[in-house]
Amino acid sequence: MNNPYVPFPVRVDKIITEVDTKDIKSFRFVFVNPEDEQKFAYIPGQFGELSIYGKGESPIGIASSPTQKGYVEFTVQKAGVVTSALHEMEEGALMGIRGPLGNSWPLEFLKGKNIVVVGGGFAFTTLRSLIIYMLDEKNRKDFGNITCIYGARTPGLLLYKNELEAWGKRDDINLHVTVDKADSSWKGREGFVPAVCKEVAPSNENAVAVICGPPIMIRFTLPVFFDLNFSKENILTSLEMRMKCGIGKCGRCNVGNKYVCKDGPVFSLAELDNLTKEY
Repeated sequence: MNNPYVPFPVRVDKIITEVDTKDIKSFRFVFVNPEDEQKFAYIPGQFGELSIYGKGESPIGIASSPTQKGYVEFTVQKAGVVTSALHEMEEGALMGIRGPLGNSWPLEFLKGKNIVVVGGGFAFTTLRSLIIYMLDEKNRKDFGNITCIYGARTPGLLLYKNELEAWGKRDDINLHVTVDKADSSWKGREGFVPAVCKEVAPSNENAVAVICGPPIMIRFTLPVFFDLNFSKENILTSLEMRMKCGIGKCGRCNVGNKYVCKDGPVFSLAELDNLTKEY
């Protein structure tokens, strides 16, 4: 039995600067011991603890899909001691990953349904994992229509620009990318995510909405989906809530009788309605 506190050693294989402000980067890690990749078998929506020797560890959602073999990717915003140290690392450096941790997007529940993915800003990372999984040729038949609405504050803050371009050319995903404020380089849509959701007006027929983004975006997006008659059981989101140990032992992330790190981070809106409003 593996000790859940011991990270797997990994090597930084590739670093991609995602945004113009350079404070969000994607890190591709390769497991030093190939057998550890099997032990780190994950599902979209889960997270891992990124561990840097002498600095500590930080819980980060997994941005890659388990359909992508040979590596695991995380997109990390520079915000504290651990993430700042990670941003200073170079390709080839060694560090650790603990996990996978938490629950996941409920793939069995989502199968056979139309999926509406709504993301804003940096929170798009775990949604990217889900989209790549659903679009994989082995999995695409398991899901109905896929609609994705994704927004960032400016064009320079959009993540995964190459993938967005590739998804936009596919005929099996209905992609809507928007920015709050355009610049002279931007030829696409301008407008806030909730307004775009209202304009797109995805059907609630056999559909599930998967929403992840800044609290203000979620606050104004939920009424749109209520107006579209999505039930609370068919609206899913992922919480961030003072997670630390990742296995429900330290007690920092409890909401009522639930631990976000262990019982979540994915919850339906119906589940959240039964919790105290601490998140």
